[in-house]
Amino acid sequence: MNRKSVLAVLLGMAMMSQALAGTTVVLLHGLARSSGSMSKMEAALKSAGFSTCNIGYPSTKYPVDKLAAQFVVPEIRKCVKVDTPISFVTHSMGGIIARQIRRTEPGIQFGRVVMLGPPNHGSELVDNMRGWSLFQWVNGPAGQQLGTEAASFPNGLGPATFDVGIIAGNKPFLEPFKGYITGQSDGKVSLESAKLEGMKDYLVLPVTHSLMMRNQQVIEQTISFLNSGHFTRAVVPNNSLQGRRP
Repeated sequence: MNRKSVLAVLLGMAMMSQALAGTTVVLLHGLARSSGSMSKMEAALKSAGFSTCNIGYPSTKYPVDKLAAQFVVPEIRKCVKVDTPISFVTHSMGGIIARQIRRTEPGIQFGRVVMLGPPNHGSELVDNMRGWSLFQWVNGPAGQQLGTEAASFPNGLGPATFDVGIIAGNKPFLEPFKGYITGQSDGKVSLESAKLEGMKDYLVLPVTHSLMMRNQQVIEQTISFLNSGHFTRAVVPNNSLQGRRP
């Protein structure tokens, strides 16, 4: 390759990186959380050159389909020009809402998506606790939908039809219910449940479910996937970077 060709390739890569950094990223928090839980991630994305739309929604008040259609989608349309690709960064149930939007809103073009601890095949915690009055009160109708049975809401959404990278955690020590889950997990979602057919990349980090979106490694890996379509594999474990739960 001659010098002109090399310069052309480098210029093309720089322009692509600039275009990606100029896109809008929709952030979707998890069940029983708020947009504030994604604030550290949002700040990092802005610093990396992305525009952001950090959407709050009443996650414990309605089923997933209603949350997506009546609360999240209208906010996306207010915040973003839907005729251009939109990237997503989601935590926990936010990933299920993104999948529901993909299924029901063909007018919204998906760019790259990063899911953090998504219960893509449900959570065994729901299987074991959905009958508890306290669980129902805390997590609402959407929480009841996140079981692992074949007919559960997440299992009915099908494989990914968009570029998605998934980060799963394997440090459940901050969670009180790790004994309810088979195999390694982040304390709420198992490594296997986080996976999704059609995913482009998958990474396990030593983080716990409730705090992973505030972990510096997770943030850096998220930005890597949004920019390049893959995670960086040179990772040094560091749990001390996890933030407090808003």
